[in-house]
Amino acid sequence: MSRFLILLGGELVRTPRLDAQVAGCRVIAADSGIRHAATLGVTPELWVGDFDSTPQELSERYAAVERQSFSSDKDKTDGELAISAALERGATSLVLAGAFGGPRADHAFLHLALALKLAEAGTPTFLTSGAQEGQPLLPGTASFDYADGTLFSVLGFSELSGLTEEGAKWPLDHVEVAFGSSLTLSNEVRGGLRISLERGRALLIAHPNPLPEH
Repeated sequence: MSRFLILLGGELVRTPRLDAQVAGCRVIAADSGIRHAATLGVTPELWVGDFDSTPQELSERYAAVERQSFSSDKDKTDGELAISAALERGATSLVLAGAFGGPRADHAFLHLALALKLAEAGTPTFLTSGAQEGQPLLPGTASFDYADGTLFSVLGFSELSGLTEEGAKWPLDHVEVAFGSSLTLSNEVRGGLRISLERGRALLIAHPNPLPEH
């Protein structure tokens, strides 16, 4: 088993939970995502991208890291290229850190869609900013380790059939959820969270370490 941490360009805060999740991972950075290497105290084995969004200071600091450079006219994002490199190096599971937020909403959406695609193809994929986490929900039943009071939502990427949520403030029992419905947003964990899905594509978004309010 080979677990890879992919450093993406979105937001990231370091937490003890995140440290435990990435312990022992091999690391690949996607362009400006390398700034998170210092935050997490890791050194990437590979740095990929067109490097059009990397400050000179970071380029100099990580000059010894192996690079794969691509034209800015490429047909894949830097994040997708980093994921491809990890798979080529034998990745059997992925942690996408810095997968949320950042200046590009289109890239953040792609990370969610890619996580679903990868999970469906047999590569477990986990998304995190430290403050929030994302996990693909495949047909079947999954249990989660979130503490009571943790805010969570189920994002449907299609119509959902037979969705059950146990251990939640507002439980659901084999419901049908229309695509675009807000029914499955803003729930809270109450006891051990278990989610079952009979058919459809969805992602669990949870906030185990919410950012402080300003």
